Amino acid sequence: MEKILEQALLYDFYGELLTEHQKQVYEDVVLNDYSLSEVAESLGISRQGVHDMIKRCNKLLGGYEEKLHLVEKFVSLRERVGQIQEIAKQDLENAAMNEIEKISMEILEEL
Repeated sequence: MEKILEQALLYDFYGELLTEHQKQVYEDVVLNDYSLSEVAESLGISRQGVHDMIKRCNKLLGGYEEKLHLVEKFVSLRERVGQIQEIAKQDLENAAMNEIEKISMEILEEL
């Protein structure tokens, strides 16, 4: 997964577990693409402090994913739904219906 997309997904799923200060710094640097210097200046902290905060947040968010696997499950379900949509575009003969049923059952088992 592309690094920025991965960071955005991790933040979407686990961002509420960060402190308000961590969320503000992370959003500004990662999601809003502000420079470390811009964020440091606006918050009155050092550039190194911002850098360390981003590293710490990435480690925290990655740790949550290692334990909970919510992003991994989301990506997997999104891919399967894409498969269902592709199959649904085809003529719905027996084989296609069986494939849709199989994928649907896999998704339900994961939930």
